[in-house]
Amino acid sequence: MKPSLKFVILIVLIIFSFIIHILGLMNLIPLLITAPILFLSLLIFFYSLGNRKRFRGFKS
Repeated sequence: MKPSLKFVILIVLIIFSFIIHILGLMNLIPLLITAPILFLSLLIFFYSLGNRKRFRGFKS
């Protein structure tokens, strides 16, 4: 089964934000910038993962 493009983009975003956060842990970029970016990318990923199979009512 082929993963949808949305989840591939979100996983790439998480990997990118994790690398940026590692740079923040090495004090190259402020952690006040990198931590919210990583948090938001994880939040968006898990929100979209949990919102996939939700019952949206009967269509008339």
